[in-house]
Amino acid sequence: MPPVTYASDGPVATITMDDGKANALSLTMLTEVNAALDRAEADGAVVVLTGREGRFSGGFDLGVLNAGGGDAVAMLRAGFELSVRLLAFPTPVVIACTGHAIAMASFLLVSADYRIGAAGPFKITANEVAIGLTLPRVAVEICRQRLTPAHFNRVLNLAEVYSPDDAVAAGFLDRVVPAADLAAVAHEVATGLAQLDMRAHAASKQLTRGDALQAIRAALDAQFPVGATG
Repeated sequence: MPPVTYASDGPVATITMDDGKANALSLTMLTEVNAALDRAEADGAVVVLTGREGRFSGGFDLGVLNAGGGDAVAMLRAGFELSVRLLAFPTPVVIACTGHAIAMASFLLVSADYRIGAAGPFKITANEVAIGLTLPRVAVEICRQRLTPAHFNRVLNLAEVYSPDDAVAAGFLDRVVPAADLAAVAHEVATGLAQLDMRAHAASKQLTRGDALQAIRAALDAQFPVGATG
């Protein structure tokens, strides 16, 4: 079974990540998510991006990351490019966070238009500092435009771990629902958002996020230039 599946239901496209494990954001996973987004964009669909039960994603593939070199740089760039794509996507993007969202997965949360989390004993955290990594500048710029000021320091400099309920106050999520209701609620929200004028939505998104996107892209190109090998 492929790690990413695409299901269309009227104006809503549901993109599901499920590698049977941690939903690591490997190059393969990122490539397939982008292919699904290509399809959703061609369909003009509102997107629901979701994960497997209990885990949205554990973040980047640590085996590749720890090995370093060109593959690691390519994976890092692809992950942050996905954040940029979600922030600028021409139709609304809803994330149905099925469970844990760690590191890069938490940056995807702050890149979507509307985020719904499953209630439960799940961790949402940018844990880079806790595991000995300095945050990339691009991650800081992504978080700056969505995390609430009171939590910005706690998320990035202290690697605080949030429950789904606490993640709402931090700015990772917009609401939390029972896990059994998550898929239905996400689809309902996406169906409602499909009533927007998509041309106006896309233009307004560029206006409201233009400065942030410029800063994010500049940080991305400075730290992970195209063609870099580590």
